[in-house]
Amino acid sequence: MGFSIHIEGLDELNRKMDKLGEKAQKVASEALYEGAGVVADQVSQAVHGIATEPFKYAAGGRKRKPSPEEKAILEGAKKGVARFRKTGTEVQTSVGMQNSGYGNLNGKTVPIPKIANAINSGTSFMDKQPFFRKAVSTGKGAATARIEAEIKKRIDELDIG
Repeated sequence: MGFSIHIEGLDELNRKMDKLGEKAQKVASEALYEGAGVVADQVSQAVHGIATEPFKYAAGGRKRKPSPEEKAILEGAKKGVARFRKTGTEVQTSVGMQNSGYGNLNGKTVPIPKIANAINSGTSFMDKQPFFRKAVSTGKGAATARIEAEIKKRIDELDIG
């Protein structure tokens, strides 16, 4: 026995979906930027939580904490969202201090990413304080929620009728 189903409005729905497809990457990019900003703010907050102690050379296999001067350089550094990488189906970016420039540490010019990586990952002479991982893990939920909210808002604002 055969059944027949008649549905009205599919042509209109298909037309709306086609129009959304043209704007989907723009919507995703704008929402991703907002979410990445949440993570960048979390990185700034995590930098403030870095434990320090006055500088001293770490001799004899001992390790030291970052100096207040190193922390101050990171606090003043730019934390930003990298240029977007777009493929046909994805939009990607990263958050960090890779293009933060240089800081003056005890009369020496030092790349800020080098200071950040030394503190974050540790070295043979510095204790590890994974502030970046902490920022990402604490900011992931808020960033995801922000991205979802921005996508919903932008889709609602689109005139795809």
